Amino acid sequence: MSLGYAEKLSYIEDVGQVGMTEHFDPPHVLEEKIERLTMMIQKSKHLVVFTGAGISTSCGIPDFRGPKGIWTLQREGKALPEASLPFHRAMPSITHMALVELEKAGILKFIISQNIDGLHLRSGIPREKLAELHGNSFMETCPSCGAEYLRDFEVETIGLKDTSRRCSDANCGAKLRDTVLDWEDALPPKEMNPAERHCRMADIVLCLGTSLQITPACNLPLKSLRGGGKIVIVNLQKTPKDKKASLVIHGRVDKVIAGVMEILNMQIPPFVRIDLFQIILSQGLSLDKKFVNWTLRILSVHGQKAPLPFIKSVEVSFLDNQDYKSATLQSQPFLLKRRTVKAKSFEMVLRLNFSEGCGSSHAEINIPVDFKVSADCMNLNKEVVFQRLIDETVQDSFCGKNAVIERKAIMIPKSEVTVYAIVTNIIRYTKSLKTLAIDSLSNGDVKRQRESINGSATSRKRSKRQKRKYRF
Repeated sequence: MSLGYAEKLSYIEDVGQVGMTEHFDPPHVLEEKIERLTMMIQKSKHLVVFTGAGISTSCGIPDFRGPKGIWTLQREGKALPEASLPFHRAMPSITHMALVELEKAGILKFIISQNIDGLHLRSGIPREKLAELHGNSFMETCPSCGAEYLRDFEVETIGLKDTSRRCSDANCGAKLRDTVLDWEDALPPKEMNPAERHCRMADIVLCLGTSLQITPACNLPLKSLRGGGKIVIVNLQKTPKDKKASLVIHGRVDKVIAGVMEILNMQIPPFVRIDLFQIILSQGLSLDKKFVNWTLRILSVHGQKAPLPFIKSVEVSFLDNQDYKSATLQSQPFLLKRRTVKAKSFEMVLRLNFSEGCGSSHAEINIPVDFKVSADCMNLNKEVVFQRLIDETVQDSFCGKNAVIERKAIMIPKSEVTVYAIVTNIIRYTKSLKTLAIDSLSNGDVKRQRESINGSATSRKRSKRQKRKYRF
């Protein structure tokens, strides 16, 4: 989490009541309530989950009203908490991944989120089954054609403002906008309409880690009551909606949801993060036509001027060839220019040194170079490639696995563009009422354990009703 994120939260939240007291149900009461919640979920025909900041505190993202929440610390004149990870590297919690499994099993029908951290999408919840009421710090949208672009970096603006990028649709090209609402922005119909519809259909609205104080979002769960639905609240603080709820659980969200998954005998899937980047190799003959002048660029897939946040530096070396000097590219854009005798071919080795928050320190990619640019394009099914990388990574517990997903030729200037998918994190989750651990596995047996913490709260968000198109 960056300071910019905390500032965004300050912009988009009403101050309201802060520093609320945390309450914990006694262990035997908590266990009984978890069993009761599990029975309700088993009987449910249309389960909707309504999430707030409390489900992301165990990801290193602070809430608002908890003892270490942003508003609590601001009121007390204390500094905001230091981030354990960069915001763009925050990983989904046990709760996020449990919801993914419940959705895949057909139990969970829809999620309504007040958070702007993008972790529901990152965890694998389908976009059509998610309403992000207050926007997404990593999402840009086209106001003209409605296309959405999920980024691996924080979008630089808030308040539905124009960003520095344009829609990539050749028939559009409009300026893109951020999706995070400023305080005066109304909740967007594009998100609110499906949220209201699913709440009316719900037989259970499960509220997780939210204080249910920010209007109008906090009133959405109440819409289920008119059709005979029930509200369940899991939060460490009391909420104004507790009296309307059929069940109120004062416990850490991760612990409660892990308990539910244990009783349901359902596994919490590991989280495998896959990032994308592109390598562009351009070439041109020297004036005497004896040499090839070539340029290597390692860039973001989101545009040549977009940041590549998960790569810190690139080391370039050459296999079995003493004619070329190695090089270290320390700053973005990562670019190397060289000259080669026309007939020579060689093999480059790129060592990608990862940034803080990745599951391993580096990965290596070998690139054969013969300067023959093929006119044939290769465009593989991304979902198939992603799933294969995920399966291999889960099996081997090894970060850095990569695969080509696209290759194309550009004739002027003569270039070959190759898009890679690469695994930069794997996290396994252990579900237990007694022990909650998250094992972060990289190229070895590095492990970290985080205790899951629940809190409260929310934010606000966006506008304009368009057909959803979703792009990376």
